[in-house]
Amino acid sequence: MRRKSASVRRSARPSKPGAPVPRFTVTINGRPVEIEGISPNTTLLEWLRTHGYTGTKCGCAEGDCGACAVALVDRDASGKPTYRAFNSCIALVPMFAGREIVTVEGLASGETLHPVQAHMVEQYGSQCGYCTPGFVVSLFEAWYRTDCKDSRQLSDQLSGNLCRCTGYRPIRDAALHALAQRDRENGKPDAFRSRLGSAVRAPAALDYSAGGGRFLRPTSLPELLELLVQSPEARLVAGATEIGVDINKKFLSYPLLISTEGVAELTRIEGRAREWRIGGAATLTSIEEKLGPEYPSLAKMLRVFASRGIRNRATMGGNLATASPIGDSAPLLLAMDARLRLASARGERTLPLSEFFLGYRQTAIEPGEVIVSVILPKPLPAVVRFYKAAKRRMDDISTVAAAFAIGADRRLRIAYGGVAPVPLRAWEAEAAADSGRAREILARTLRPISDHRGSAAYRLALAQNLLDKFRWEEAA
Repeated sequence: MRRKSASVRRSARPSKPGAPVPRFTVTINGRPVEIEGISPNTTLLEWLRTHGYTGTKCGCAEGDCGACAVALVDRDASGKPTYRAFNSCIALVPMFAGREIVTVEGLASGETLHPVQAHMVEQYGSQCGYCTPGFVVSLFEAWYRTDCKDSRQLSDQLSGNLCRCTGYRPIRDAALHALAQRDRENGKPDAFRSRLGSAVRAPAALDYSAGGGRFLRPTSLPELLELLVQSPEARLVAGATEIGVDINKKFLSYPLLISTEGVAELTRIEGRAREWRIGGAATLTSIEEKLGPEYPSLAKMLRVFASRGIRNRATMGGNLATASPIGDSAPLLLAMDARLRLASARGERTLPLSEFFLGYRQTAIEPGEVIVSVILPKPLPAVVRFYKAAKRRMDDISTVAAAFAIGADRRLRIAYGGVAPVPLRAWEAEAAADSGRAREILARTLRPISDHRGSAAYRLALAQNLLDKFRWEEAA
């Protein structure tokens, strides 16, 4: 049944797609390579290593160590061509049909190393060498980033790369020397900058079938919605940062995958008079680039949301659709009174995010629906703060996440993750007259569990103390 708050608009029905093809082309290190006969569930890392690109390593197989990093020729939030380093161990090969990949083998020009490689050699940044290719590719992205200039940004760039030999000091020295050279050269032309000067095509339509599986990439929202009508059993995939882990660790296989990357409406980030609309398939990095300068709390949340290599592929819509109780984006969006725009072939509706999470890993998404956009109302609350308690400062899963906001109406908004089966708004605690009463309400209404990240009592104490911290900081 539709909620009364929903608004509905009819969608046009497109024509049916043509017959699937058994092959596609990916450009690797400047050379077109035809790929055929492999399952759509094959990871990019697996394909690379079995076809001679063995500089790219397999470490954790879940996007945590960065040994598998490669770079994608992509566009930033402003539409400018750029390189994005990402984890190939959790990316699927058909996702890169018609696109261009750079691996560590493609960085040197003959005997001349790329500057980031040269500085790794000069500073003895390579220890056993296993992690080195991933660090080099991450630094390759940094070399062409105009917004990676200081130590903090460099730490963020490398947060998803792990060195098992504890060789971080020389690696960091190599990174600092490389960026200093880049700044001295002030954008000196090279082969890779020239490659960015050419047209970067958007992901084209694809219907690929091989190895018992099928991968579809529509290029319009009506087409996507029609495909979901035709194949309700299909699994949607955006960045594959969760599906890739399921394939590697749970040995799952998806007979039919439908990608959202080619649908322009799902990747846009638009500012309107009364709201921001963040496309459900917009990457977290693009969101940070577009909205981070204007909304520091959003930028703070994104900087501790996994690593940059993950954020270069992961999407906010995907993070919400997983309905994880410890997802980082949900508490902040809840505190900002976010809404979701959902669409299916039947029409569209908007839904408050606070009504979206129904139970553990359960959402209000109906069959055939997709998250078109996340809507942030303007003006945003005057005061917004996000806190994340975790075992590590970066690249870790939350034990408890909390977000607090105070709007023009001076009403306090409180949202948590990690203290119940779903991310939630603490409605009753918001109305409490004082901190002591709010703590009592939280003790009665929150339902944390005990696991290896923390006991239920610890999580409850964190939730209460983070509220006290917010009140103290606001009073200071």
